[in-house]
Amino acid sequence: MKELVKVIAVSLVDHPEEVVVTERETDKAIIIELHVAQDDMGKVIGKQGRIAKAIRSVVKAAASGEEKKVIVDIA
Repeated sequence: MKELVKVIAVSLVDHPEEVVVTERETDKAIIIELHVAQDDMGKVIGKQGRIAKAIRSVVKAAASGEEKKVIVDIA
C-alpha cells in the first residue's frame, strides 16, 4: 500500500523528491502517512478534498483483501 500511495503522490506534485510515505500498523488498522512539500499540499488535497478522497478510495479498493482497515493520513 505504501508504494501505491507514493506513486500517486509523486505524479501529482511539483517537488517529488519531498514526498515521504510512512506506514505503521496497529491491532486493527494500517495507517499510511503522506508528507509532501507545503507548496504541494493543495495539489494532493484538491478542491474540497476530492483528490484526497480519490486517493483514499483507490487505497481502500487495493486493500480489500486485507483483514485490517487501511487509513491514509495526509500530513
